[in-house]
Amino acid sequence: MKITITGATGFVGINLQKYLGTDFNVSRMSLRYIPNQNLSLQGDAIIHLAGKAHDLKKVSTPLDYYEANFELTKQLFDAFLISNLSVFIFMSTVKAVADEVAGTLTEQALPEPKTHYGIAKRQAEEYILSQQIPEGKKVYILRPCMIHGPGNKGNLNLLYKLVCKGMPWPLGDFENQRSFLSVENLCFVINELFDNENIESGIYNVADDQPLSTNELIAIIGQSIGKKHMILNIKSTWIKRVAKIGDTFRLPLTSERLQKLTENYLVSNDKIVKAMGKKLPLSSRQGLINTFKSFKSIT
Repeated sequence: MKITITGATGFVGINLQKYLGTDFNVSRMSLRYIPNQNLSLQGDAIIHLAGKAHDLKKVSTPLDYYEANFELTKQLFDAFLISNLSVFIFMSTVKAVADEVAGTLTEQALPEPKTHYGIAKRQAEEYILSQQIPEGKKVYILRPCMIHGPGNKGNLNLLYKLVCKGMPWPLGDFENQRSFLSVENLCFVINELFDNENIESGIYNVADDQPLSTNELIAIIGQSIGKKHMILNIKSTWIKRVAKIGDTFRLPLTSERLQKLTENYLVSNDKIVKAMGKKLPLSSRQGLINTFKSFKSIT
């Protein structure tokens, strides 16, 4: 099977190429949104990873998100519909549904995205779902939660550096549970979409089996690098006050970062696991240990 990947130079794309490369003929497709462009697709399947993620430096405009995540997806999907390709996989996000979750997020939740990133991804989903799919074609919309693995950057890397430096974790008073997704488990799911003909077209959440707290993450980091960790239970009300000060003076701890580090965000993977008829290869804990070990190899 010949598979084309857009966004192949990104974090997920690099890992996915390595994973699929031994069993499939994988090629890259470099593209960006250009008004009125007509795309031509060859091969058997396409995995659409290209898009614009969260802009941590806050220099992007709303239009950047809608062009990269909605308009480009629309052009690519239109090309798929008239092509000979049989499989289209669109990498969406749980943020196309909710930025905050009460309970556990399932595919039945009513989408209410709040950010331009999430709204644009949801618009792309809606466009795909509104089209008539020709017989013989399959279309999958994947909604991963926070993905981690070799080459990952972000808040997990910040936590890792904190433990490596022997600094105590000051947010122990926050009790949270959130879902994570090992990039290896994500690659396993995508591979199954090609190997298992019984998986029907549709929307699927993708997450590791067990949620973990941030305090558990700190402990896992310590275990993975063989270093003792320390967790301080400073009152959460005091921490929130410090974060508000950080908002004003641009300190490392801001209200937004505090929210990301301590929020509850539970995602159910029941639908995709039942559809595959297989368990994910990595436990939540082992996947994170592998990620943190990869950090160690590049520091």
